Amino acid sequence: MIILDFSKIEDRIKNTDLLSGESLISKEECLKLFNINKWDDYLKLFKISSKVRDITKKEIEITSTIHLTNICKINPKCHYCGFAAYTSKDGYYHPFRLSDEEIKESAIVIENSGICRVSCSSGHGYEGKETLRALKIIKKYTNLEVLVNAGADLTEETIKNLKKYGIDTICCNLETTNNELFEKLKPGEKLEDRIKVCKLVKKYNIELSSGLLIGIGESHKDRVNHLLFLKDLNVDEIPVMGFNPYRGTPMENHPKCSALEQAKTIGIIRLMFPNIRITSPTPTIGPELIQFALLGGCSNVATVIPDNHPMNIKGVGNPKTGNLREVIRMIKELGLKPKLCKK
Repeated sequence: MIILDFSKIEDRIKNTDLLSGESLISKEECLKLFNINKWDDYLKLFKISSKVRDITKKEIEITSTIHLTNICKINPKCHYCGFAAYTSKDGYYHPFRLSDEEIKESAIVIENSGICRVSCSSGHGYEGKETLRALKIIKKYTNLEVLVNAGADLTEETIKNLKKYGIDTICCNLETTNNELFEKLKPGEKLEDRIKVCKLVKKYNIELSSGLLIGIGESHKDRVNHLLFLKDLNVDEIPVMGFNPYRGTPMENHPKCSALEQAKTIGIIRLMFPNIRITSPTPTIGPELIQFALLGGCSNVATVIPDNHPMNIKGVGNPKTGNLREVIRMIKELGLKPKLCKK
């Protein structure tokens, strides 16, 4: 039986400077929260975690997406990947690389929709130069905040150049810090390479985003250890990605991670990291279920596509993506305020 005193956690909210980033829960409490399985306990967690989010974040951010290229030189491919060319016919099966003009057009449409932030991701094999190309174009033609994600494919030189051209955030997801599980799921990569990139990002005083992929066979203890590792890294943003199988991949029959499990993880992270950006990508939780993430205390909804986006965007982890109008509606239905920029 799990015994957890939620009232003690609530008391800490009153006596803690939430903007300092100090954790509201201990390692032991974190593990207990991961093990809750009663609806009443879920409601208590969501009440506290969303309260903390509402104190530290006055608006819900919205992040759109531009996928630069799906031509990825990692071999063998990650066992769950539906993004890279020839991995899944439900994803980006055929290889592509956006032109400069296509990047420009997409960025302008995203900005004109009222979205303030865009994520640009690339396959591996370019030393991060594809993301640098996109950054230069987007910063030249728009005022969008830019996150780039090329995983471990970033060199120190590229990171320095990204900073030179005004990068806002660099994402390098570890996905799991259980090295044995990482090697099983990502046989073409090494966990240490991703950790190295994360440390380089912080070395150059750039905002670091690094997230968890949950429901891939990790234990609750693995998740706790992962979060403690991110705490030591002084991470600025944590995406929470629930596993969603892509047809045609080696993990196509692996169970999908539920929206409730993702919301619980978000809630726990909010109590450990009261003041950071916690991101829920719409494809991994399911675009129609994004309110679960908001109840848990997320402060950024990602992979959100405006109606007139010129590209056919497919989500990483799930081909479905969030529609801007629907995401704004769901945010407002919970009495929250979406962050929108002037057109």
